[in-house]
Amino acid sequence: MTLFSTQPYKGTRDFFPELKKRHNWMFDKMRSVLGQFAYREYDGPMLEPFDLYAAKTGEEIVSQQLYWMMDRGDRKMAIRPEMTPTFARMVASRLQEEPKPIRWFSVPNLWRYERPQRGRLREHWQLNVDVVGGDTVLADAELLLLAVELFRSFGGEKFLQIKVNSRKLMDLLFKSRMGLDETTALKLSKVIDAKDKLKPEVYAEKLTELGVSDDQISTMEKFFSSDMATIQKDFAGEAAVEELSSLFATLKELGVPEGCVVFDPSIMRGLDYYTGVVFEAFDVSPDNNRALFGGGRYDNLLGLFSKNSISGAGFGLGDVTLMQFLETHGLLEELPNDYDIGFACLGREAWLVCQKKSAELRQRGHRIYMPLDYETSMKSQLKTLAKLDISKVIIVGENEMASGDWTFKNMQSSEQKTIKADQIAEVIS
Repeated sequence: MTLFSTQPYKGTRDFFPELKKRHNWMFDKMRSVLGQFAYREYDGPMLEPFDLYAAKTGEEIVSQQLYWMMDRGDRKMAIRPEMTPTFARMVASRLQEEPKPIRWFSVPNLWRYERPQRGRLREHWQLNVDVVGGDTVLADAELLLLAVELFRSFGGEKFLQIKVNSRKLMDLLFKSRMGLDETTALKLSKVIDAKDKLKPEVYAEKLTELGVSDDQISTMEKFFSSDMATIQKDFAGEAAVEELSSLFATLKELGVPEGCVVFDPSIMRGLDYYTGVVFEAFDVSPDNNRALFGGGRYDNLLGLFSKNSISGAGFGLGDVTLMQFLETHGLLEELPNDYDIGFACLGREAWLVCQKKSAELRQRGHRIYMPLDYETSMKSQLKTLAKLDISKVIIVGENEMASGDWTFKNMQSSEQKTIKADQIAEVIS
């Protein structure tokens, strides 16, 4: 008989209990912060119509990274590569009755067929945070403030820098200053978004393929080297600049640390549905100098499902990059043991007595380990408990059954003492 491999599918992970425990800790910590900001959790289906992503997600994802299939009803379905289209569909389905602003978050399992590498797998979990409605500047400011607070909850805000730009501002550059049509402008934004992943000669070749002239490139490069003060001067009176100025002023008033959120005109975000402020966060440490998460404002995405369009904004933070960030900066907390106490017992009568005591302790909320074999030697049982890192152990053998006095053993210090059965709860605490 041919044996199957024990390795998971390429680009995915097996979550053994210790890793799943860490994974849950990470997302539960963020859930706590999101609850403080009054965001509510939702979820959606893993499968969506292929056309939902083809309409707005972006050519690279749809043509190269999307997992898809034909179902038995001959419908072309996609395994979700991101959550925002599903969020938009769900919000549109109850847009009229839902109080505004709508503050929702989710932790979906996402799939993209790409080359596995550090910080990037084919399957990952991602925190998605979105707000629909409200003043756009205030909503954008809240999302950025929330992102900082999420990292502050781990003690990592000092290693975080969020770079902010505006797609409206880029439209002014591409169309008004460079004279590009909408199609070329969109393609150029995607090339710029991928610039750090391309060799200089490949980047230059792609600009040539788009028909971007040397003068246009010069205009673009000058723009990318501009600070906020220069942009405010060069694009004075433009709505996009006014929005950015108001956003940074609001963040300052909210006490967001200076240098934590900065203007960077080269930030693009390659997804087609972004229409306003966009942002990308980075780890400033040279040991992990990489992008951590990104997001932005989408004004037209809900219009795919409803004539009553409303503006929204959001961001997504993946578990792989966050875990690497926490590991890099030594921010992983020591988690409590999975067990409060373990039993080691010999003989069926002892096992039954211990089970009854375990049931009583579980009713009080304690986590109890019980063996499933009462004939295994005491030495072997204690060895198992040691592997599980259970430090508090109750031993009930023939002597304990005869005397009514049970043995408590501290596995870390090897100290033992005799206790009564009704003292166990006190020993655990």
